[in-house]
Amino acid sequence: MRKQVAIIGLGRFGASVARTLSELGHDVLAIDSSELVVQDVVNYVTHAVQADAREEETLRSLGIRNFEIVIVAIGNDIEASILITLMLKEMDIKFIVAKAMNSLHGKVLKKVGADKVIFPEKDMGVRLARSLISSNIMDYIELTPEDSLIEIITPSPFINKNLGELNLRAKYGISVMAIKRDNSIIVAPGADTRLEKKDVLILVCNNEALDKLPSN
Repeated sequence: MRKQVAIIGLGRFGASVARTLSELGHDVLAIDSSELVVQDVVNYVTHAVQADAREEETLRSLGIRNFEIVIVAIGNDIEASILITLMLKEMDIKFIVAKAMNSLHGKVLKKVGADKVIFPEKDMGVRLARSLISSNIMDYIELTPEDSLIEIITPSPFINKNLGELNLRAKYGISVMAIKRDNSIIVAPGADTRLEKKDVLILVCNNEALDKLPSN
């Protein structure tokens, strides 16, 4: 399902999230105070705006209340990230994701209204560990303590079979959200979609299911 996501802060992390969500077919509003970084993302997001997100009227003028998800991806300005998260909460944003620099910062963000707090360095460590122990996992993001979003090279036993035959939800508790094939993305593939050798699967699954997946 196509979602509307706003991302505030376009450092390395924010820009990466913006690009990935855009590639997956979602509407992305990218906001940063720097004209230079806005220009870097303007060609691959729906809208890119140079603005000071610390101003409530600015956020309102950008229609931020119309977005289902807002990600506060500000880098080292802890005060700004807390202020913006608080303002978003007061605007009744449905789901607020905020990047934290450390555990104390994370606790404050939770207190002022973040629905999900992420720690990029910690998450990167988990992703690296997962990729090292499984030869076909390309990327890994923990969504909750129980569930993850992963990118995986199509395991050999899955090649030339369609999703209906594989029945991954029943066997492994896995949902196939999209398939990267060559330079295109198949979003929400149907049961008759046949997997090819070089396909990259974007999955949401229970963490326990990762250990049950066949490897190449």
